[in-house]
Amino acid sequence: MKRFVFALATAAVTALALPVFAGEQYVDGTGYAVSGYDVVAYRGLAQSTIGQSQPQGVQGKASITADWNGAIWAFATEENRDKFLANPTFYAPQFDGHCAYGVSKGGKVPGNPNLWRIVDDKLYLNITKNVVGFWEEDIPGNINKADGNWPGIETKAASTSVIPDFTSAAPIKN
Repeated sequence: MKRFVFALATAAVTALALPVFAGEQYVDGTGYAVSGYDVVAYRGLAQSTIGQSQPQGVQGKASITADWNGAIWAFATEENRDKFLANPTFYAPQFDGHCAYGVSKGGKVPGNPNLWRIVDDKLYLNITKNVVGFWEEDIPGNINKADGNWPGIETKAASTSVIPDFTSAAPIKN
C-alpha cells in the first residue's frame, strides 16, 4: 500500500510540473504564433505596474523563424530565436497563446500580443483591454483557476476567433 501511495504522489507531483503546452498553439491570420511577435523579447521589456498599459510587444521578422508546437514563431533577432529553441516552454506564452483570463473562465479565446504580463517567470496574454482589467483584479487567483481549467480544455482545437480591435503588422517582411 505504501508503494501505491508513493507512486500516486510521485505521479501527481510530476503532472503538476509539466508545462501547459499540450494543445494546438493559437495562430491568427498572420500564420504565426503570437501574431508574429517575438516571445523572447518580452523578457527585455519593462513591465508596467498593475492598472497601466504594458509596452507594445516586439515584432518578429519573417526571415528569422522557428517551428515549435505545430506553429511558426517569428523573432526580431537570431539570438532570440536561438534562446527560444534552447528552452521554448520558458518563452512561449502559457495556455498555447490563448487568453489567460478566458482559460480561467473555462474557454479558449485568442491572446493579444500587446496585452501581456510575466508572472512568476511565465508569459500570459489576454484578449482585450477590458479583460486585462478583470485579469488584474486577482492575477494569482485567475492563474490558479486557469491552471485548474486547462487540463479539461487543452486538447480541444485552438481558437479560430480573431483578436478584437487588433491587426498585426508582424512579422516584419524582410
